[in-house]
Amino acid sequence: MDVDSEGFGDLLQQAEQLTADMDSGGELPRVERNLHQIMEAGQRLWTRTAHTARDSTDVKASILLGSKGFDIPKISQKLEGLSAAKTFEPLEPVRDTDIQGFLRNERENALLTVIEQARKNTFEEAERRHWESMENEWEREKQKILNALIGSGQDLLDFPQEQESILGESVSMQGRSAMDNVELAYARQIYVYNDHVIQGGIRPSLVDMFTEVGQKLDDENVVEIWKMVQYLTDVPIATNENVLVARCSPRMQMAFVNQAKGYLEQSYVKYITTTIYGNLQQAQLGGVPGTYHLVRSYLNVRLPSSAPGLEDGSIDGHPVWAMIYYCIRCGDLQAALQVVQAAPQSLGEFPVFLQEYIRNEDRRLSPNAETKIRLHYRRSIKNSTDPYKRAVYCLVGCCDTNDVHSEIAEKTEDYLWVKLSQIRFDIDEDEGVIQDRLTLAQLQTMLLEEYGESHFNAYQQPYLYFEVLLLTAQFEAAIDFLSRIERLRCHAVHVAIALYEMKLLGVPHSIQSQLLSKEAADPQPLRRLNFARLIMMYTRKFEATDPREALQYFYFLRDLKTAHGESMFMSCVSELVSETREFEMLLGRLERDGSRKPGAIDKFHGDTQKIIEMVAKDTESKGLFEDAIRLYDLGKNPEKVLELLNKLLSQVLSQPPSPQSAKDRIKNLALAIAERRKHLGEEGPRATASTFYLLLDLVTFFDLYHASSIDQALDIIQHLKLLPFSLEAVDQKVNAFRHYADEIRRSLPDILLATMNILHTQYKNARQSGRHSPLVGRGLGPIDDGGKESYISYLRSQAKSLITFAGMLPYRMPGDTNARLVQMEVLMN
Repeated sequence: MDVDSEGFGDLLQQAEQLTADMDSGGELPRVERNLHQIMEAGQRLWTRTAHTARDSTDVKASILLGSKGFDIPKISQKLEGLSAAKTFEPLEPVRDTDIQGFLRNERENALLTVIEQARKNTFEEAERRHWESMENEWEREKQKILNALIGSGQDLLDFPQEQESILGESVSMQGRSAMDNVELAYARQIYVYNDHVIQGGIRPSLVDMFTEVGQKLDDENVVEIWKMVQYLTDVPIATNENVLVARCSPRMQMAFVNQAKGYLEQSYVKYITTTIYGNLQQAQLGGVPGTYHLVRSYLNVRLPSSAPGLEDGSIDGHPVWAMIYYCIRCGDLQAALQVVQAAPQSLGEFPVFLQEYIRNEDRRLSPNAETKIRLHYRRSIKNSTDPYKRAVYCLVGCCDTNDVHSEIAEKTEDYLWVKLSQIRFDIDEDEGVIQDRLTLAQLQTMLLEEYGESHFNAYQQPYLYFEVLLLTAQFEAAIDFLSRIERLRCHAVHVAIALYEMKLLGVPHSIQSQLLSKEAADPQPLRRLNFARLIMMYTRKFEATDPREALQYFYFLRDLKTAHGESMFMSCVSELVSETREFEMLLGRLERDGSRKPGAIDKFHGDTQKIIEMVAKDTESKGLFEDAIRLYDLGKNPEKVLELLNKLLSQVLSQPPSPQSAKDRIKNLALAIAERRKHLGEEGPRATASTFYLLLDLVTFFDLYHASSIDQALDIIQHLKLLPFSLEAVDQKVNAFRHYADEIRRSLPDILLATMNILHTQYKNARQSGRHSPLVGRGLGPIDDGGKESYISYLRSQAKSLITFAGMLPYRMPGDTNARLVQMEVLMN
């Protein structure tokens, strides 16, 4: 406690010492005000300073305005008297007996309501149009973005590892075209095919035409692609049914499976033939033709004579079951039966099963025979050491569909053939058989979704993965995958075109869908390919340099509809014309005699006028009015031509002329159309046409005005009888003003100002020069002064007429227009 007391005592002593030091110091005054007093003093000082600054500003402003001749006190009084507070305030209520006040109030209230409502509607309309324009622009950009993201929905970001340089692409372009040799070869076939379609004759086979292209490319993989497509499209086509309904029918699916097996079997025959001819000495082929001897020679090369685990003896030095398997693998069941019948040991009931299997067109056993062979397989064959025996039983009796037979099915094609051979399409069997059955849908799901691209190393072996999908009738997924590889996209697109024309391609209901999509009602694992998007994505590369070729591809979209129900072909043509601006080449050209020279579109579309009108509407909606005028003119729509010309002319009317300017372009376009109409005697809508010709005369007036040819300009404006040049004509011109189009009304402020400037210039010239008045010769002025004063008075009366006319117009002109008119009129007095 004593320590604490000592501490406080020390502090007190130090504080007193500080106070004493401050009292003794003479440099700083002692502060004797509290915080409140200090704040008040600071406030007074600030107010005094601000007032001084404001006064100095007022003084400077007064000096500036006084030096220019302004009456400062009078201006101050007027400004203080101005008040905008009551402009839009609710009006004061009036007494019930004040009828005049009531009516005045009602009138002013009605005017205010109309003004406020018009203001509100204007802002709402402007905002609506703004957002509509933004949405349309976004829709177009979104389509371009989606077309650029060419992967399927779940793999949009899984781009292939191919890097293509922009420089390399530009260098490889041959001349003007952006298409390479392969694309040009396909495009020529497309051109020939479309010619046959348009002429209405027998359509050639697109698959055969594209196969010719593949054979000329000297690329074995491309040849095999088209050979597969040839096999898979050689099926009965159901033309009256929905494409996907027909594709899912057992009859069609069975045809696909049989054709896929046929392709794999002929490919295998080709493979073993190549193997034999590469080892002729070891193969010992001999001269007897047939699959039996071909297989025997192949086994001389492939299978050692003493392979372990093989059962039931041998024939011609080779295992029986191996001979049977390879004969079936080559698609020759009769050769397999020949082996069975020549077997040295009894094969049990298998010969009976094989004969029944051969007799049945669907390559299946009867329910009783199938039950027997499956039971026999489960009891003894399943545990056999002979892989060929197990494989043959599984093929004939559709046993053990989960066995992949890896000992003999070494390649993907062998595995695929085994699985295709085990597919059954029957549905009226007992539960046990159904559970052990492999369907096409199950195989498709397993290959596409369970194994997928990673299992098959798809991007390193694109042809193999395409083959797997195509031979299992998954056309859409196969095309989608191939189209994601830049160098193979060309082939994918033309496979899609061939399948689409043969009504074998499933397309989505909406063209907004992803490139590869599936719909809820579709059976698994069915996919749909957005054919329209694929075509647009493909043509994007060359449509700017080869619009004619792009047009050929767009013709395949003629039966598809956009989200708005329009023809997809017409929509693409409209976009193509807008992007390339090749109006004459694509849509034709209007000759001087009014006839239209046909364009590229005439070949495809009977009603060319309709498509030109659609392109014109699209162009107009995008704000490209000059292009829209040319298109409407081409489509023989004079009303729209004149309407848009009037709109454009009114916007550039008062601008000074200059080469290559917007006014120069629009004026030349308008004059060309006017000359042709006059030459051909065409008559458009009377009101629109009269406005058009009046605007052309006003263009001439303003050109002369800007060229300082004021006398000629004044003559033109007087002949147009648009403005009053005497007080007696004011009422008549005000009444006539109501009948003019909006384009003329909006231009009136500029016309008034230009005319008043001309009068003012003539007034100054008359005052400064001693020349005689032009009125003397007309008998309108005295001779003694040359008519100068009368002429000046005449100019003043004309200016007065214009001022009166401007004040009586029921049209709200820009704020400074009346002020400038009055100023010039005052200067003339």
